[in-house]
Amino acid sequence: MELPTGYITALDAMNRHVNSARPDAPVQVEPVRRARLDPTRQAAAVALRRLADRIQPRPLPAAPRCS
Repeated sequence: MELPTGYITALDAMNRHVNSARPDAPVQVEPVRRARLDPTRQAAAVALRRLADRIQPRPLPAAPRCS
C-alpha cells in the first residue's frame, strides 16, 4: 500500500461513524418548553379568521325553479 496512514484514518473514521448511534446509548430528554409567542399567534389566527369570513364572497341566491 502506498498510503497506509490514509487507510487507517479512513477505517477509524468509519468505525466512529458506525458506532456513534448505538441503540443502548444514554438519551437526554429535552424539556418541553411552552411557545413564547403562543398568545400572539392565537390572537393573530382569530383576527385572520374573522377577516377571511368577512371578505369571503357569498354564494349567489338560488334561481327560482319552475316545477
